[in-house]
Amino acid sequence: MRTFEKSSKLENVCYDIRGPVMDEANRMIEEGVDILRLNIGNPAPFQFDAPDEIIHDMVYNLRNAQGYSDSRGIFSARKAIMQYCQLKGIPNVGINDIYTGNGVSELIVLAMQGLLNDGDEMLVPMPDYPLWTAAVNLAGGKAIHYVCDEQSEWNPDIEDIKKKITSKTKGIVVINPNNPTGALYPKEILEQIVQVAREHELILFADEIYDRLVMDDLEHTALASLAPDLFTISFNGLSKSHRVAGFRSGWMCLCGNKSKVKGYIEGINLLASMRLCSNVPSQYIIQTALGGYQSADELLLPGGRVYEQREFVYNALKEIPGVSVVKPKAAFYIFPKLDSKKFNIKNDEQFALDFLREKKVLIVQGTGFNWKDPDHFRIVYLPNVIELKSATDKLADFLSAYRQK
Repeated sequence: MRTFEKSSKLENVCYDIRGPVMDEANRMIEEGVDILRLNIGNPAPFQFDAPDEIIHDMVYNLRNAQGYSDSRGIFSARKAIMQYCQLKGIPNVGINDIYTGNGVSELIVLAMQGLLNDGDEMLVPMPDYPLWTAAVNLAGGKAIHYVCDEQSEWNPDIEDIKKKITSKTKGIVVINPNNPTGALYPKEILEQIVQVAREHELILFADEIYDRLVMDDLEHTALASLAPDLFTISFNGLSKSHRVAGFRSGWMCLCGNKSKVKGYIEGINLLASMRLCSNVPSQYIIQTALGGYQSADELLLPGGRVYEQREFVYNALKEIPGVSVVKPKAAFYIFPKLDSKKFNIKNDEQFALDFLREKKVLIVQGTGFNWKDPDHFRIVYLPNVIELKSATDKLADFLSAYRQK
């Protein structure tokens, strides 16, 4: 009998945020088990609603959104994105340098497919949002992971980046603010990354989807604003800041010096045209979202939900014996460290499964974010404080007796 296997192109492609641990959670849910999901950055299930004016805009424009748009997107959306780039100091972005997408995820895959040949290397942070590694591998490239240093508030290790550059390296991916650590990189670190890219003639890929979710009176610096002489692709969108993850409203901008990437841009245009266009109704909300009152701001101040939930989960985790944690400065993720010797942890996926089965709480293990050791996990702190207290109490109780077999 003839059988069919998955494509060999998928052999090195992983996305454990929706992997085996979530599969087990779904099986338990089907059996009627109530699971607290701390595994995915999806605001809507936790009563983070989109602003009313955004819902109104989408509904009002539905009749105008029945047909395809330009493959890059409608004019009003791209104009608003261009103006946002100007506010962020992102250089040399015109209307035709902007591509709307079905979320940033689609555009990351498109950008990697358009650039990488078999064996090309891309520097990707460790830990990373795993789609980046998956997209590089799917395109035939090889993701080379540079270390983000937990002892330095999860900032990229510049010397490690330098050591990992070879003749095959095409670019550097920078996720700032970072998922899964919640780190916000200071301007000085970003300038050093830009200098490395300048010296080695590399492309910069700036994943800045959380740039409007920054706390503690800190400011986000757009990577492209520091590199007008280099080519940078900047990625952003509304999923998180405007609580519309299901609308799939993202974009990428071609920034800076484009003189040496004309062939690459031709490839991007081809791939953008092949998928016809992004979701048109979601394009109609971009102008209002970027130009109007930024309701996320109040969530990030003392008394706001994201801020207070960050404060609670950080303080609760650091009090658990065998757990240490760096306080996140942005987004809504925290990436605690486990004392792997104390708990005898050799397999962090097994740890996540054990915790799920015993305490009915779903987390993602650190190796799911391409972290090198089985000693971290990510918590999404979108649930309210009552639910987070339940989760951290359960974790403390679980770890008090846990020794991996």
